[in-house]
Amino acid sequence: MSLLFTPGNIGSLEIKNRFVRAPVYEGLAEADGAVGPDMLAFHERLARGGVGLICTGYMFASPLGRAQKRQAGIHCDAMVPGLKKLADTTHDHGAKIAFEISHAGRQTEKHLIGQNPVGPSRIRRDPSYFIKPDEMTDAMVRNAVDDFVAAAGRAVEAGSDLVYLHAGGGDLLNQFLSPFFNVRKDRWGGSDENRFRILEEIITGIKAKVSKDVPILVKMNSRDLTPRQGITLELARTYTAWLNDLGVDGLELTTGIKFYDHMNCWRGAVPVKEIVRALPAWKKPVGWLLMKQLEGTRDLIEGWSLEDIKAVKGCAGDMALVIVGGMRQKAHMETVLAEGHADFIALARPLIRQPALINRLMEGKTEASSCISCNRCIGAVMNQLPAACYRNGLPKRSAATDTPAITSPPD
Repeated sequence: MSLLFTPGNIGSLEIKNRFVRAPVYEGLAEADGAVGPDMLAFHERLARGGVGLICTGYMFASPLGRAQKRQAGIHCDAMVPGLKKLADTTHDHGAKIAFEISHAGRQTEKHLIGQNPVGPSRIRRDPSYFIKPDEMTDAMVRNAVDDFVAAAGRAVEAGSDLVYLHAGGGDLLNQFLSPFFNVRKDRWGGSDENRFRILEEIITGIKAKVSKDVPILVKMNSRDLTPRQGITLELARTYTAWLNDLGVDGLELTTGIKFYDHMNCWRGAVPVKEIVRALPAWKKPVGWLLMKQLEGTRDLIEGWSLEDIKAVKGCAGDMALVIVGGMRQKAHMETVLAEGHADFIALARPLIRQPALINRLMEGKTEASSCISCNRCIGAVMNQLPAACYRNGLPKRSAATDTPAITSPPD
């Protein structure tokens, strides 16, 4: 049997195969952030499709950390019943589930959170939002730590099989870890140890709150790819060793800052028309020029994070390593596992295109994903549309509801 379909472990958690559904914002939560029928149906289809571990899209741990209008929340106890339904639904089909816990920090907008966004430092470093966030006080940082720990407790209460912390992609924890965004001189910045402190305190707090048998998985940038030094591969190696020392059970590496050069996060075609459609009128001309310049420069490289995984492996100790980034061919995935570079394969866009892809691979009905990395799904999310395959283009908006009907392609 292919290694892809053998059980694997993250800490004490056994997963039925080596496939992880990488976190992707679904755009299907209710207005208050609760899990509703649309989100349940989305994840039930994934669970029926054979994936071993489903990682949900990022869930905000605090109202100040909300990044999207229809983003799921894990910020208060009222969210727990819906989250429990989500966990039960996926468990009924043999899949494990993890709720990705996040805080947007500076990567949000005032109309979503009711105030100016916050971050580690009051500097304007964002060419997408043009935001100068309010610098978080010591008390605010401590509150954020408490918010993450409380969210982890809710996740476990609701049935999440592990605690999954989002510390990449430019969100708050990435902002603190990165010298590009964090220029503080207090105990939360000024050195690698101080920049790491917020993540360390969150992990320590979670371990004190939940059972020691609940694994912790961290998603972290291996490279920020910002104009001036952010997280580099060498710094990622240091952080990886520290995560291992803290007893973290799994690590997923990602690259790029979501709203800096977001096409480094989702390599493939640059969906110029779809991205520009999402911009306000005053931004469209500049946005068109900038996006056109990117065309052909972010083409898909299958397994583009493989070299980074190899670079940190020696610092990872016993942590399970999850590779994400353009994995498409079954044979390539098998090689990555067989050569010991990673323990799990994470897929995002392929499972948007084909929710039942894992079953099809296992049954020999296909040898690769049919996703062509057109990235129209990314453009759709920027237009506040649900996560789905838009290979044939974005639908026209309804004048009545401003929300199009979505029809997913056949499995």
